[in-house]
Amino acid sequence: MAVSPDIATGTGLAGPVGLFGGSFDPPHLAHLSLARTALQQLGLAELRWLPAGHPWQKAGRQLAPPSHRLAMVQTLVAGEPRFVVDPTELERPGPSYMIDTVEALQSRFAQRREWFLVIGQDQYARLASWHRWQDLLKRLTLAVAARAGQAVSAAPELAAVAHRVVRLDMPALEISSTLLRERCSRGEDITPMVGDGVARYIAQHRLYSEH
Repeated sequence: MAVSPDIATGTGLAGPVGLFGGSFDPPHLAHLSLARTALQQLGLAELRWLPAGHPWQKAGRQLAPPSHRLAMVQTLVAGEPRFVVDPTELERPGPSYMIDTVEALQSRFAQRREWFLVIGQDQYARLASWHRWQDLLKRLTLAVAARAGQAVSAAPELAAVAHRVVRLDMPALEISSTLLRERCSRGEDITPMVGDGVARYIAQHRLYSEH
């Protein structure tokens, strides 16, 4: 499985680190927009994309093979020097729990002192269902994406940790991986939503096709 050449050391830049997890099945331009927004608004030295190996939230759904999802993310972020594609969760057996990933990365990069986890409003609303979510919030700050004028709301259990949450102001860009898979299955063009490289990769490997 190919990995980013700088995976062991990151970008080598000092400063805050962002983590961006997801199944990325497939990754698309809304993911890229969120990642770029996080870099700018949080002043990150790097943002690590973390394709999930076995996302517990999606147990029972067949994902594209890990090697393809990793390659698609690498294709999407090519040429972005502060993005690192990190296969940590793909290489670890069992459910992909973010707390396990954070503990492993913070142990590996002990010199990094400020960490952010970039998530969407829908994930934040369900955070209290995450494995060891209290421990997660002791280790990093949540950066929650919300559109202009949209309130960042969460379950009552999270009220006591509101100081560990910052807001990312996102432009409206409505794209979903579910919609993209459906369009692929019908043979429709998804290039405007994933970019040329990812669209070519999907077509070349006949991903999400029913034919």
